[in-house]
Amino acid sequence: MESYEYFVENEDAGKRLDVYLRERLPDLSRSYLQKLMEEEAILVEGKQRKASYKVKEDDRIILELPELTELQVLPKDLPLKILYEDEDLVVVNKEKGMVVHPAKGNTENTLVNGLLFHVKDLSGINGVLRPGIVHRIDKDTTGILVVAKNDEAHSYLSCQLKDHSMLREYYALVHGRIKVEQGVIDAPLGRSKKDRLKMAIDLQGKRAVTHYQVIRRYEGYTLIRARLETGRTHQIRVHMASIHHPLVGDFVYGHKKEAQKGQLLHAATLGFETPSKGFLHFHTPVHEEFRQFLYKLHRMEKSKLKNINKL
Repeated sequence: MESYEYFVENEDAGKRLDVYLRERLPDLSRSYLQKLMEEEAILVEGKQRKASYKVKEDDRIILELPELTELQVLPKDLPLKILYEDEDLVVVNKEKGMVVHPAKGNTENTLVNGLLFHVKDLSGINGVLRPGIVHRIDKDTTGILVVAKNDEAHSYLSCQLKDHSMLREYYALVHGRIKVEQGVIDAPLGRSKKDRLKMAIDLQGKRAVTHYQVIRRYEGYTLIRARLETGRTHQIRVHMASIHHPLVGDFVYGHKKEAQKGQLLHAATLGFETPSKGFLHFHTPVHEEFRQFLYKLHRMEKSKLKNINKL
């Protein structure tokens, strides 16, 4: 059993209990939270509450999650965008909203469940919950992942992550106009002292390095290409927020209230050496939601130029 404890702050008062908890535990579905409430695994001030309960400032919320078992991780026929496959590995283009591996409350609709159905054999180095998973991206981050089908390939790929030789580039839309053309953020990351589910700049944390380059500036926004030298949890999101340019749609590290839900971050490029096929390089364009947001910014700029020309 794993326990979580929260104290509601003033800015969150009035939110539904299920909404409040999903903001802190996004991998848990509403139906699973409802199940936990019915089983009294979620208590507010020591009392059972419904999902519709409006949390109050200083409410103490206790949530207890049962441990996962091997039997809970099963193959499922989920639509996957497989870009490449050979005897050693699979390259997939993950869609927004899909969690990479099973977690408490989400054991059926993850990338791993889909891989177990479509691919069958996956490496066992990372155990039953993360078979084949060499690296991961967040639920709302889209883009390319490589998955190992055997332990030899897994070790081969993991070594490239460790020595920083694997090429990983992302597209991200951030708030504000970045003035410099390119930059490097070298700031160690660790678990936040205030919220263990978040990451933060921590001088005692692990080294984290992000290289970024401006692709295009808009009114109030900047489209960047970010290259990971290291690969820490939430690295790009925390690093860009640390220089006051949080990702659009990132309510965890950026603006709490905005129309876009889910960070506009796309793992666009992945390059690595394989055990038998040499160097492979993959690139995918941003997804439709990301593209439509950029179209909107383009249209706004054109409209502004037209208005200026009429003066």
